[in-house]
Amino acid sequence: VDPAFVLKALLEGADGVFVAGCHIGDCHFIRGNYFTRRRMAALKELLGAFSIKGRVRLFWVSASEARRCVEKVEAMYEDLKKMRHEGEKAR
Repeated sequence: VDPAFVLKALLEGADGVFVAGCHIGDCHFIRGNYFTRRRMAALKELLGAFSIKGRVRLFWVSASEARRCVEKVEAMYEDLKKMRHEGEKAR
């Protein structure tokens, strides 16, 4: 995942970005998830410098873990709703 896509989504108004990938060592693209892990760590550090935390999440899931994926998406959705509500109270 190119971090530019994540930044573009945030700049265009996305409340958050959920990035899902194969478990480490279990990727069809062999090293794809290693690259993604490094890129997302650097991106999160950059976003943290601008006080934009918790809006980008990276999860490792397999095709057989549909329920787990849904749970992660729902948890992120709830967290983003809380962030939005807290932001509205701060105004």
